[in-house]
Amino acid sequence: MELSKKHFEACCSFFLVFFSQQVFSKTPTGLVVRGNDTDQQALLQFKAKITDDQLRVMESWNSSIHFCQWHGVTCGRKHQRVTKLELQSLKLSGSLSPHIGNMSFLRVLNLLNNSFYNQIPQSIGGLRRLETLYLTNNSISGEIPSNLSSCSKLTIVRMAGNRLTGEIPAFLGFLSNLKVLSFYNNSLRGSIPPSLGNLSSLEELALTYNALDGIIPETLGRLTNLSIFLAAANAISGVTLAFTCLLILWIGKKKEKQATATSVENSVLQLSYQSIVRATDGFSTQNLVGSGSFGSVYKGVLEASGAVIAVKVLNLLNRGASRSFLAECEALKNIRHRNLVKVLTAISGVDYQGNDFKALVYEFMENGSLEDWLHPLIGMNGPETARNLNFFQRVSVAIDVAHALQYLHHHCEEPIIHCDLKPSNILLNEEMVSHISDFGLAKILSTDRLNYSANKSSSLGLRGTIGYAPPEYGMGSELSTKGDVYSYGILLLEMFTGKRPIDERFREGLSLHNFVKAALPERIIEITDPNLVQERVRRGTPNVNNFGNDWYLQCLNSLFEIGLACSAESPNERIDMSDVATKLCSVKDKLHSTRLPREVRT
Repeated sequence: MELSKKHFEACCSFFLVFFSQQVFSKTPTGLVVRGNDTDQQALLQFKAKITDDQLRVMESWNSSIHFCQWHGVTCGRKHQRVTKLELQSLKLSGSLSPHIGNMSFLRVLNLLNNSFYNQIPQSIGGLRRLETLYLTNNSISGEIPSNLSSCSKLTIVRMAGNRLTGEIPAFLGFLSNLKVLSFYNNSLRGSIPPSLGNLSSLEELALTYNALDGIIPETLGRLTNLSIFLAAANAISGVTLAFTCLLILWIGKKKEKQATATSVENSVLQLSYQSIVRATDGFSTQNLVGSGSFGSVYKGVLEASGAVIAVKVLNLLNRGASRSFLAECEALKNIRHRNLVKVLTAISGVDYQGNDFKALVYEFMENGSLEDWLHPLIGMNGPETARNLNFFQRVSVAIDVAHALQYLHHHCEEPIIHCDLKPSNILLNEEMVSHISDFGLAKILSTDRLNYSANKSSSLGLRGTIGYAPPEYGMGSELSTKGDVYSYGILLLEMFTGKRPIDERFREGLSLHNFVKAALPERIIEITDPNLVQERVRRGTPNVNNFGNDWYLQCLNSLFEIGLACSAESPNERIDMSDVATKLCSVKDKLHSTRLPREVRT
């Protein structure tokens, strides 16, 4: 009896242990551990493919913290699986790891504004929960992966500004949840698939600047929710354009479901002009925000969306205005950078009187131009003393502009020379981020892209603005990136002296360059903008006699030296914009390392 009892207890214990192992080994907790391991390994493989990490973002991806806390990674609360990978605008370079397809819970993949290259791995088809895919503004090549057809939950696909080839796959028309499909500025060929007409929820279709041909499918007439359609700068029939560089923006929903491709296109052109007229209140002088050599800029508000825009209307009576329009379209279609003004659309047609009409529409910059901040206009109540850039803000502006020029000179498919860099062409948005604008004089360094090449520049007269244009341009020399470097140097000296290069004192051989050069370093306070000097005095008297211990004066001196190195008379003596950006970032790092008062940094 005793033996039977012990035998029974032993058997119970055995079955209890066995049952526990079987049950708990199959619990969701066990599965989460394995899933977590898969996600972590996928992230580490993603990191391994990064070849350049200028901002050191990937340094946070280490074993000291849980991978759900790594920069750009978001995990779901319940299972701790990766649901979002957001690494946009972080200057990352590398190829996309095939292991990315193992993150099966991923809903958002955002890698826009980086330098990823090579092909999109076919394994992306494993992301069955993927809803948003942002790959805009990289250097991704190859064809759109066929396995993307497995991502049936996709609502947004943005791959603009890459090097994609091949055709637009027909399977995209069967991803029924798609609302945005953006492939503009690639090298896609073939025709627009009629299957895209199945996407009843589609709101935006952007195909501009590819090598597409054929006709616009009539099936697109069924897309009643489509509010933005971009198809210009292709060889597509049914698109009537005066210039192949134009962007067409269709604002407002199409009301007639059975409209043909031609009628849709005509509505686009007509509505575009009418909406701009309404947005600017008939180009009212009250909305005039600036004027230039080739036209005027107006502030406007689009009725459909309420978006605030800037409209540059070309004065076609001015000689060179049409050429300026072409140059700006040609330049802007090839560039994409956070510090370059963004063009929304271009319009070419006739106005209500039948006269030729050309305009460019940009994002509106709330804080005006750098000119407005450096040299406020004197009105009825005296100068606008409220608008003043502090030291840190000026350094930030200088870095923004340097990065934009570095991009134009070294990171475009063909180098672009701006040719007219000056304070009035530097615009500031709501966050005080700088944007280079006005590419009306811009030049792409390629003789086969435009019929007026850089070699013919001298016949067009002086390019640029007096005081900012390099001396060699006045002697008929060819355009070069070194010319932009000179203009940047003068701009930098102006920003920290507060003096224009055409100031009355700069006559009889004296220039802004020589004025600064003669004062460094002993008389640096004398040449510095009084507003910056007052800012320094608020934190104590500048210690000119002990220059080495005054970080403010050291940074000022470095900035002036950079400006002098850029504005050297000989082009061969000027430094490169890549070196300029590096030196300026060193100055900013020094400012960050010091304990600046709050009012200086904001």
